[in-house]
Amino acid sequence: MLYAQREEMLLEEIYSDSIMELVSFNNESLGQVGQLEALFDDAVGVINEDGETVYVYGDAGIGKSILLQKIQSLWARKELDIGAKFFFRFRCRMFSCFKEDEAICLKDLLFKYNCYPDQDPTEVFHHILQFPHTVLFTFDGFDEIYSNFDLSSVPEICSPNEPIHPLALLVSLLRGKLLKGCKKILTARTGTEIQKNIIRKKVFLRGFSKNNLKEYTAMFFRDERQRALVSNQLEANPNLCSLCSVPLFCWIIFKCYEHFHSMFDNHELPGSSVTLTDVFLLMIEVHLNRSVKTSLLKNNIRSQAEMFKSRKETLLALGKMAYKGMENSFFIFEQEKVSSANISEEDLQLGFLRTVKSYSGCDSQATYEFLHVTLQSFFTALFLVIEEKVGAKELLEFFNECSSFETAQPTCLRIPWLKKHLAGENPFQNKEHFNFTNMFLCGLLSGSKQKLFRHLVSPAVIKRKRKTLITYLAESMKSHLKGFTRSRLTSYNQVQVQPNFVWMLRCLYETQSEKVGRMAARRMHANYIKLAYCNACSADCSAISFVVHHFQKRLALDLDNNNINDYGIKQLQPCFSKLAVIRLSVNQVTDHGVRILYEELSKYQIVSFLGLYNNQITDVGAKYVAKLIEECSSLEYVKIGANKITSEGGKCLAQAIQKSKTMFEIGMWGNQVGDEGAKAFAEALRNHPRLTNVSLAFNGITTEGGKSIAEAMQHNNSVRIFWLTKNELDDEAAMSFAEMLKVNKKLVNLWLIQNRITAKGVKCLSEALKENTTIQEICLNGNLISQEEAKAFENEERIICF
Repeated sequence: MLYAQREEMLLEEIYSDSIMELVSFNNESLGQVGQLEALFDDAVGVINEDGETVYVYGDAGIGKSILLQKIQSLWARKELDIGAKFFFRFRCRMFSCFKEDEAICLKDLLFKYNCYPDQDPTEVFHHILQFPHTVLFTFDGFDEIYSNFDLSSVPEICSPNEPIHPLALLVSLLRGKLLKGCKKILTARTGTEIQKNIIRKKVFLRGFSKNNLKEYTAMFFRDERQRALVSNQLEANPNLCSLCSVPLFCWIIFKCYEHFHSMFDNHELPGSSVTLTDVFLLMIEVHLNRSVKTSLLKNNIRSQAEMFKSRKETLLALGKMAYKGMENSFFIFEQEKVSSANISEEDLQLGFLRTVKSYSGCDSQATYEFLHVTLQSFFTALFLVIEEKVGAKELLEFFNECSSFETAQPTCLRIPWLKKHLAGENPFQNKEHFNFTNMFLCGLLSGSKQKLFRHLVSPAVIKRKRKTLITYLAESMKSHLKGFTRSRLTSYNQVQVQPNFVWMLRCLYETQSEKVGRMAARRMHANYIKLAYCNACSADCSAISFVVHHFQKRLALDLDNNNINDYGIKQLQPCFSKLAVIRLSVNQVTDHGVRILYEELSKYQIVSFLGLYNNQITDVGAKYVAKLIEECSSLEYVKIGANKITSEGGKCLAQAIQKSKTMFEIGMWGNQVGDEGAKAFAEALRNHPRLTNVSLAFNGITTEGGKSIAEAMQHNNSVRIFWLTKNELDDEAAMSFAEMLKVNKKLVNLWLIQNRITAKGVKCLSEALKENTTIQEICLNGNLISQEEAKAFENEERIICF
């Protein structure tokens, strides 16, 4: 029995698999989701046994809503076997439509405000109460609720029959106070942190991988010739590929291409420096073209400026309504508001707005929303540009909204057992829609767009607004950077930026002003930019390059724990001549991205640190890193652990290190080089002049490999720290290390944690320490030693067993 709204679009046209990653509360990867059934499988990804909600999050347009539609579609066709007989799909923005004093019961929420059942409602509701585990709820867009409702008033115990505010019903369902045991999926945009107590699983949507994009391109363009043409254009334009990694933007770009290709001969995708503003302007043009007869367009010269000029009043009307809604974070518009904005029936047919189910019970009056929240942001920015009466205060209104927002990410569901929110503060809201508005405003007021708008608004007004914006950006950049944490490192002045700084970079990039880029670089006052954990995606690398390539001196760039991928690396190409330190750990980088790094970094010979930990790199990529180590004498640090490197790649890296006279540290934790790889590294260690820190932890190394390493270390005077944690080393290997310690008087730390060493092996190591005063600690935690056995080594403080 399906209790949900109809699907707005044909899923076959818009849905394609994307990267879905199960993550911990700290957003550490727990593996990718292969099949949608895994979302409900308790064998994988559960991070809180008491929680009941699968929390899916990601950026705007990344595919959260479409994912829920897909789940609904599979369930309706009985192709998703998760034990659910009832499916209720809610869009969270509907809860903003309820008045503060409104109260309804759970039964009404389900059957009056969602969908009326085919059978007797009382009978169906009774069954649901008896068997809640047969019910699946999806709540889409938790961050789109706009309400000052006091969540501290939500009672601890809720009755399914007692009328209460709809938001209290929502909170009680999510907390498991109502229909405990039912299945729930909640979506929200990145940055909307939900209280841990309600979460069972956390799923991060990363968008299209390179293969996903190929599959979607093949699905969208059925014609082989056209598909090949689009694929070739995408391959030649990494900036466009990055935008296409976001499913919504990809759909817009493909729809625009499809339209213009049918209207005009030899149409190509946008150029290499395409911005998101360019993409949305194309989208507007396509929709406006719907009002023009095809015969008038076919083979005629296309003029975006003329098209916009002819529909200025329509654009103003839509923009004004979008602006009024944006001011109050309203995303749903009743017929009365649409009419008062002078939006005609003809305007509605253009497709910018779509009708949605009315949320006022049995009221049959039409209700509207923009096709996507980003489109409402775009129209808001467009209104701010073409409405001549807009002054400086209104122009910068949404910048001020964002700058007054906490730097820290907001926490939703601030209920009694959480910190209380400020009076009048919206406890649900994420302000990404304001950020999109600001970004589009920067794009629309860029120098390249002045020709487009000179027929819509006077050049003097555009000049005034542009000057106001550029002045604000300059001052904002200055104040923005003042509050960031700064550190003095050897050779570097480091600045640790916050996630909201990425939005600042996006705004700067949309201006496409080299003057603005130089200004931003000058005001950094740092040569080590730490952008780790900032939710930067591949498309942001164009914005990063836009600023970074203006730096005059060498630079360190830390992009660890983002969503950069291979497309992002390609867009960083203008920076590589400046980068001495490049950190790209936990970023979905594959062998293709590593190849780009090798080709670029080997040109300039200045890189000293390369961080590629926890990516998707195989032996192919390892060989490129090995070539870089061999050819680039400046390279001292390589972190390439937690990838997919086997003995083959391990041997290549070891051989390159053996030839290098400058390598200081190699981090290989969490690969699978095995004994063959260990033997190759042993040869690299033998008499190496500089290698100081070595990690071969968690690499499947057994006794054979361990003995080779121990023997080689007898001939090494450079290594100070050696990590061999989480391998399969036994007493025989421990004895070899004991013999090594009698000879090697340079090693300071030896980590043998979580191996298979018993008290016998520990005794050998302990005896060896009598002849070695240099080594400071041998860590043996997690080996096969009991606490009773460990007492025998209490007098040797350098042996650490527990």
